[in-house]
Amino acid sequence: MSLSPMPVQSRSPLLLRRRIATYFTGGVEAVPSLVGALAARGHLVHELSVDIRDGVRESSMVCTVLLPGEETEQLLAHLRDLPEVVSAEPA
Repeated sequence: MSLSPMPVQSRSPLLLRRRIATYFTGGVEAVPSLVGALAARGHLVHELSVDIRDGVRESSMVCTVLLPGEETEQLLAHLRDLPEVVSAEPA
């Protein structure tokens, strides 16, 4: 009988629903690049709400994404690096 170690099964990380609030400039024209930034990183968007008001400098986008808990800050930092983003925070 051999006592070789059992192969370690890799577990996929636990995906959690995270609400993200992003404040941005550029109005409706900026929305595709914001959503595209989420999709390019492979995040599944489950809810999306955009508030754009005439005459207001900043608009907001709130979404719920599935991602491992340790990736939340990385996603926020990535969104903050986009030129049109003023702020990105957990909602």
